[in-house]
Amino acid sequence: MTKSVEFWFDFGSPTAYLAWLQLPKIAAARNAEIVWCPMLLGGVHKATGNTPPGAVAAKGAYMGVDLARFAKRYGVTLNFNPHFPVNTLPLMRGAVAALHEGDDFFHRYVKTMYEAMWLAPRNLNEPAQIAAVLQEGGFDTDWFLARTSDQAIKDELIARTERAVSKGAFGAPTFYVGDQMFFGQDRLDFVDAALAE
Repeated sequence: MTKSVEFWFDFGSPTAYLAWLQLPKIAAARNAEIVWCPMLLGGVHKATGNTPPGAVAAKGAYMGVDLARFAKRYGVTLNFNPHFPVNTLPLMRGAVAALHEGDDFFHRYVKTMYEAMWLAPRNLNEPAQIAAVLQEGGFDTDWFLARTSDQAIKDELIARTERAVSKGAFGAPTFYVGDQMFFGQDRLDFVDAALAE
């Protein structure tokens, strides 16, 4: 029986970006399936009373250093977005909509958004910048506008976010292997071990 790992994510989390780059390698090595679970991190924070790391100045400063350490360890590039924080609501609605368009479409969308957030940072608070990023990624902006304003997509993102909270999530990235929960990209070794069991 193939094991699976749920990956709860939001584009606004740089640690979820690092996890997105690493988790597929772990899953492939363990012959495991990734269940992609977009959620709205702001909604999770609100529901759980959690706050972003940057809300505490010393913690935010430390996290910036720590992220650079992990990016170096993984051999990947992470460029902190100067426009942070970014309201990811339309982006995450887009991720939910993209799930309905098939795997290739979804993965292209996720790659496009993550790279525009943390590789070649753009101001994704601006609708014009979102449109430009979509067009450069080969996406139809009319599709994006129609789907992200669709009440069914809005409701699905709310439901997914509520489900994440009901499962115990309080931030991103959060992973589940069976009934085991792991929080943070720095717990990927535990995810790997759970998949190996």
